[in-house]
Amino acid sequence: MSSIELESVITCPECGTATRETMPTNACQWFYECSACHAVLKPLPGDCCVYCSYGTVKCPPIQQGSSCCSGGV
Repeated sequence: MSSIELESVITCPECGTATRETMPTNACQWFYECSACHAVLKPLPGDCCVYCSYGTVKCPPIQQGSSCCSGGV
């Protein structure tokens, strides 16, 4: 079994700021506020969390091949 990556770089679609974040392993993150422009990001349709939509690495449950929480927003 391969290891799970816990860090992902989220890129804001509004201003392009990229920020390295540590993903939670026990919950989905449905909202993320950009540190530069303060836009509040939500998962795109079909994605479970902001990491799956805007991150360089999918969230830990998706990496493990299971579903993530309850489908987000």
